[in-house]
Amino acid sequence: MDIGFIGLGAMGRPMAANLVRAGHTVRVWNRSPGPAEALAEIGATPVREAADAFAGDAVITMLADDAALRAVVLGGRLLEGAPPGLVHVSMSTISVALARELTEAHRARGVAYVAAPVFGRPDMAAAARLNIVVAGDGAAIDRVQPVLDALGQKTWRFGEEPYRANVAKLAGNFMLVAAIEAMAEAAAMGERNAVSAASLLELLTTAVFTAPVYQSYGAAIAARRYEPAGFKLALGLKDVRLALAAADAGGAPMPVASLVHDNLLEAVARGDGERDLAALGDVALRRAGLDGAR
Repeated sequence: MDIGFIGLGAMGRPMAANLVRAGHTVRVWNRSPGPAEALAEIGATPVREAADAFAGDAVITMLADDAALRAVVLGGRLLEGAPPGLVHVSMSTISVALARELTEAHRARGVAYVAAPVFGRPDMAAAARLNIVVAGDGAAIDRVQPVLDALGQKTWRFGEEPYRANVAKLAGNFMLVAAIEAMAEAAAMGERNAVSAASLLELLTTAVFTAPVYQSYGAAIAARRYEPAGFKLALGLKDVRLALAAADAGGAPMPVASLVHDNLLEAVARGDGERDLAALGDVALRRAGLDGAR
């Protein structure tokens, strides 16, 4: 397929590379040209304008947040120049409100729109092992399924309205942050009672909470290994804010989300925003007054 790819950050770069390796024709655009030029070495085609990537059979956007996606797609008036038959696959983690707005904007222009946010860190993106949550017109999803198959291990369909995929993604990211917060507090409680965080978290993530998320983040908290960031803490704060906004709009109280929001905000205020989400462990240590906390 002829695919455009917009947004070559920590997740977008390996995803675009996998599409090239799968044999697709891939045109890439990024606000800073370096990542696009690097992908040219394996066969991608860098383009000068985002509009040049918003063409072909499908275009993927993998941008950091609502502001970036709005600026590039809506602010750049990309829908006005979209060719007939193009499917726009939005893989960013964005607000439910923007997902609804984008759906209406695409319908008004006759452009197929599919929401397909992903679960997985950059290493999983590189290994094409992402879990992809997708929603939108079934025929449009079927057309881009070969693209999704080149990026992930499984596609989870959530219906015809694109925003539903974004709801599922935000719910999952909230649960991820809540799990990290729980491990951070448990580790601090253990340390305060002469039980090492490393031993405690090894036990709990091996015998009780055996999911990969617990094991990888538990090991990072125990070792206080927060760099390089696989998932930046500032992005976790953004996602929890979006989850709270969706909860407010839907009338669903989320008291735990409110708690972890404040802890994430504290961490960002102390300069931890660029560190890994596991740096929530330091928030719990500081509050427990443990030596060595930043």
